[in-house]
Amino acid sequence: MIYDYTLTTGKGEELNLGDYKGKVILVVNTATGCGFTPHYAPIEQMYKDYHDKGLEILDIPCNQFGGQTPGTDDEIHEFCTAHYNTTFPQMKKSDVNGENELPLYTYLKSQKGFEGFDDHEYKKLLEDMFAKADPDWADKPDIKWNFTKFVIDREGNVVARFEPTADMAKVEECIKSLL
Repeated sequence: MIYDYTLTTGKGEELNLGDYKGKVILVVNTATGCGFTPHYAPIEQMYKDYHDKGLEILDIPCNQFGGQTPGTDDEIHEFCTAHYNTTFPQMKKSDVNGENELPLYTYLKSQKGFEGFDDHEYKKLLEDMFAKADPDWADKPDIKWNFTKFVIDREGNVVARFEPTADMAKVEECIKSLL
């Protein structure tokens, strides 16, 4: 269950996800130099609109996709607050795939695997890039790129996975339906 996991904040403090029981949680792996970086704006807006109704956001910066998050935790935080006025919690930069992936991500991917990209201007580019690297890429639950989002309901169930190509309005609809 998601409440069994802990994360480390960008400030080095331990965050026990058990403290989020009864909340709707959006977990997202982020990057500061990605074509999807503008997702920070609607994510922050959802946090402002729904935090008081029970929404928590866990921003997990990750540099595994195109080296698009090269900075330190402090530099990443400064970028996000300066460019997107983010106020939601930001975790320590971490891996979401591979031998050093956060245990939380091992769990999330076991609950909701990859189901394909939504129609988007980057869909074909991403599919072609992954197909060149691994012909079986679409059958693997790995996180494919920055800004993959998982939605957890108030009981701790992983109810949805949204790829970065998903329309942010769909993400918001899902969250609103759980609040």
